[in-house]
Parts: sequence; C-alpha cells; structure tokens
Amino acid sequence: MQAIQTAIPDVLILEPKVFGDDRGFFFESFNQRTFEQLTGVKTQFVQDNHSKSAANVLRGLHYQIQQPQGKLVRVVAGEVFDVAVDLRKQSKTFGQWVGAVLSAENKRQMWVPEGFAHGFLVLKDNTEFLYKTTDYYAPQHERCIRWDDPSLAIKWPMSALTDHFSPALSAKDQLGLSLADADVFE
Repeated sequence: MQAIQTAIPDVLILEPKVFGDDRGFFFESFNQRTFEQLTGVKTQFVQDNHSKSAANVLRGLHYQIQQPQGKLVRVVAGEVFDVAVDLRKQSKTFGQWVGAVLSAENKRQMWVPEGFAHGFLVLKDNTEFLYKTTDYYAPQHERCIRWDDPSLAIKWPMSALTDHFSPALSAKDQLGLSLADADVFE
C-alpha cells in the first residue's frame, strides 16, 4: 500500500497493492500496522458503516463537534467524488477542501482525520460506500455544512451528471449551515 499526498497534508489517499489474474483479484484493504506507518496516526477504529446510493445522491458535509470521528473511506461498488473540509480553526488549511474520485475500480481509500467535515457525491448508480470510524456515531453532536457553501467553492463534478446540477439530499443535509455559521474545532 502507498500513501498519496493531497493539498491538505493530514488527508491522504491510500492506494493498495492489488494482485490480480484471470480468477479475479486480492488486496489487503486494511492493516493496522501499515495504516500507522503511512499516516503516522495511532488510532483504534470502533465502527464500520456501509451505505448504498443511487447516482446524484450527495451525502454531507458531516462531522461531529464532540466525539469527532476520523474516517477511512472506500467504495466497493460504483464511484464517488469524496470530499474532506478542514474545520480546525488553528490549522493553516482551515476552510480548505480536497476531493478525490474513489471507485470500485481504482480501490483507493481516503483517510479523513478528526476535525474535518466529510461528504461525497455518488457518480454511478448502486454505489456502495464503506467507512471505518475512530469514534461512535453521536447524533446529538452531529453537524452539517452546506455542500454548496460559496465560501468553500467545492468543485463537485457536476458535468459528469447533468448540466443543471441538483443533487438528491437528505432532509438533514438540506438544513446544512454555511461555514461562517457552523460550529468548528478550536
């Protein structure tokens, strides 16, 4: 496995070494020792989550202001554009975002540390998204930032879906706040 740097040093793309032949493929999707060596992070994952979505679904930008969750995310069917936004007020990259295409084909994962909002746009029907978290889901501490906040200016790959992009959002995601109005990490 190798780590690929992003524009925000704490967010990494992890690319596994895939062994394939005419029977199929094999790769190690997680190894604690390798994860610690690549990220420099010693953590314990406590929860695995799995979602399935249709194309044009946008989930996020979610985070927990208390019990923050680091997330190791990947796609096992389909494709997403995955985004992490730095919400650590004292960080040099506060308010900046990075994004990457994660797919069943490229088998890449993204490490999203605590202190970041996370979201993804589903680019193909029947996409299955898996992620490990470093803390338990705590709905009382969950927050959401608007996917289309102009101050973030996230370049969602809208043209890949429609000319007039209008993603399918959950009721809670429709109530997301701007970064200026959101709770952030001190």
